[in-house]
Amino acid sequence: MVDPTPPAQQAAPAISVLVPIFNVERYLDECLASLTGQTFTDFEVICINDGSTDGSRDIIQRYLDADPRFRVIDKPNSGYGASMNRGLDEARGEFVGILESDDFFEPQTLATLHHAATTLDVDVAKANFWLYWSTPTVRNEFHQAFSERECGKVVDPADNTEVFHAKPSIWSAIYRRSFLLEHGIRFLETPGASFQDLGFTFKVWACARRVTYVYEPLIHYRQDNENSSVNSMGKVDAVFNEYAEIGRWLDERPELRDKFATVKSAMMYDSCIWNYERVAPHLKLELLGKTRDAFLAEQKAGTIDLREFEHWKLIGLQTILRSPALFHADQQRYHSLPRRAARILWTAGPKDLAFAVKRRVGEMIRR
Repeated sequence: MVDPTPPAQQAAPAISVLVPIFNVERYLDECLASLTGQTFTDFEVICINDGSTDGSRDIIQRYLDADPRFRVIDKPNSGYGASMNRGLDEARGEFVGILESDDFFEPQTLATLHHAATTLDVDVAKANFWLYWSTPTVRNEFHQAFSERECGKVVDPADNTEVFHAKPSIWSAIYRRSFLLEHGIRFLETPGASFQDLGFTFKVWACARRVTYVYEPLIHYRQDNENSSVNSMGKVDAVFNEYAEIGRWLDERPELRDKFATVKSAMMYDSCIWNYERVAPHLKLELLGKTRDAFLAEQKAGTIDLREFEHWKLIGLQTILRSPALFHADQQRYHSLPRRAARILWTAGPKDLAFAVKRRVGEMIRR
């Protein structure tokens, strides 16, 4: 039976989980079921229905009818950022978590994150996760954003900025709500845009002085949702909009700008190349042209610090600044290497990529 007491009069839960939803009926039941199966029970779920036109709303209703911890915000379609900000406004928990509607939690996810956050009194507790495929067969690959030696202790992202370059993965963490409110950390609201986790992630790491990492993978991050691909330049432009927003936000906070403006530039390179690998072939050169323009502006502003770039990234940046077409041609030649190489780079790291390249070159020499 659903508790008739209005949410404002109910005791605040430990965690508010935000689930942004738009036309995802194929995956939504698995997502929401992973919440009802949590071993930790003191949480609320806020489903933000962004004008879905498929059967998503009916699936949400089944959970509303069965579990009083579920709430729904029905709104006209206005995009991911607007949905997330509505969820943040409605959240009542001490901590806020995020679960994308095509992903799902392990049963112990909330318990593990909450224990880590409260035991160490941190503002953010963030975990490793699984890369998940459901087709053609179910498969999970462990994504290690944090090594075991980095986990289980309090860290300050300002002391080691590598976390800025990890996958944004905002859904593999819980955030102290008072921390988000204190620093005005919200999402950029751009209708129809993507990559709005970039700005949120940067702001969190720039402001958080007490963070902990959890080695255990706790979330299944779906890789085979065909609706999440980048097939329009409008979506690609959203990357640059996010970094323009980060720049604006830093300009309003000189004490953070002095520390993190160069980190932002290096992080932007990662995002641009990651998107170059993903966009449709006919958009790649245009994306590189925009990347060149953006970094010429960074260069003029004096916010490029070569020490923030690994050697191989610096070579890539220099090539793009000299000639986007040359960078693109080089990348096409690299396609003779294993197709896994690009994915290894962004899911495991340059050392694993170097090993794959070395192995492939060895095979070519032996022939």
